[in-house]
Amino acid sequence: MVSRHVGGSTNPQTRLADVDAKHVAADLDHVIVTADEIAAKVTEMAEQIDADYAGRDVLLVGVLNGAVMVMSDLSRAMRIHLTMDWMAVSSYGAGTKSSGVVRILKDLTTDVLDKHVLIVEDIVDTGLTLSYLADNLRGRGAATVEIAAMFRKPAALTTDVDVKYIGFDIPNDFVVGYGLDFNGHYRNLRDVAVLGKHMYQ
Repeated sequence: MVSRHVGGSTNPQTRLADVDAKHVAADLDHVIVTADEIAAKVTEMAEQIDADYAGRDVLLVGVLNGAVMVMSDLSRAMRIHLTMDWMAVSSYGAGTKSSGVVRILKDLTTDVLDKHVLIVEDIVDTGLTLSYLADNLRGRGAATVEIAAMFRKPAALTTDVDVKYIGFDIPNDFVVGYGLDFNGHYRNLRDVAVLGKHMYQ
């Protein structure tokens, strides 16, 4: 069960947006990336993207639901002109294994023809979904398609996907926080941590 106590307090004034690892410590194994490290990396990535897209408008395409945090922070840290849109996809197969078949649950409302598209994702694991999305958007006539992801699990990759902007390479563990969830919980955790095995085994 997910702990709702923050610092041991049941004060209803507690701001859930400020949840960090100590507030759900009993659920976690250990922190691998802190909120401060994420914030610094967002600034670094935004500066690089600004430089690369100088003089061009960029369309940020966030992948729901996990990319909500990084999309919000990255877009606010960028200084160039940009627009935003969202896609939701499902990669499904037998049991918990992905077959690599991707179904679009929510499509873009923006025509990407001749636009410079930057797909924004929380994490790259197998790479199958992102590879599909990049090819799909190129097929719609986008001028360029690149990918930015805050986290990547090199050990989990099963397909060659070119991710131009990467925040952190992390171990192939079950991680939560900063948009990454377990059964819908922990997305608002500011740090990224390995979820304790007792929470899902």
